[in-house]
Amino acid sequence: MPHRRSPLRLDEKRSALMVIDLQEKICPVIPEASEIEREIIRLTDATAVLSIPATATVQYPRGLGGLVPSLQSVFPTPEEKVDFSAAVCRQALDAWLKDGRDQIVICGIETHICILQTVLDLLAEGLRPFVVVQAVGSRHREDHELALRRMRDCGATLIGVESVLFEWLQTARRAEFKAISQLVKSS
Repeated sequence: MPHRRSPLRLDEKRSALMVIDLQEKICPVIPEASEIEREIIRLTDATAVLSIPATATVQYPRGLGGLVPSLQSVFPTPEEKVDFSAAVCRQALDAWLKDGRDQIVICGIETHICILQTVLDLLAEGLRPFVVVQAVGSRHREDHELALRRMRDCGATLIGVESVLFEWLQTARRAEFKAISQLVKSS
């Protein structure tokens, strides 16, 4: 009997990455912001290696600033929003849907506000959000943990960075294995 790949695993052909509101003026109040930023950079590097589409949003940039400097060249024109849910940013989402990409890998800040509302809206649209636990954060730990539990209870998948990378890769036989392995070692 041939191997059957689980539809619950991430698939690079069905996936896209959404970086939510990792902004200059918000990060200083997030305790783990530098670690979150580092993990998001690993994710964006992997999307480049594997040709997986990615987008970024910024919440009220006039007041909260642009993306952190490390992401500005990756996302020179992030989608601007004033709604807390990034699901209102339709440019990338609509293109992904047309391309059959229903697995949306989510990272950014804050877990209990913009991440949570985005995930709930994506679930309502019938999409499969995967929340990267090491790449999301809030000012307060309790808010972060409550939001993670609520998202999981509502049907989102909580996942780690390395699981994302290796599920996208699928096999060590691929030419991209060495590049992805280097991203794993860089943690």
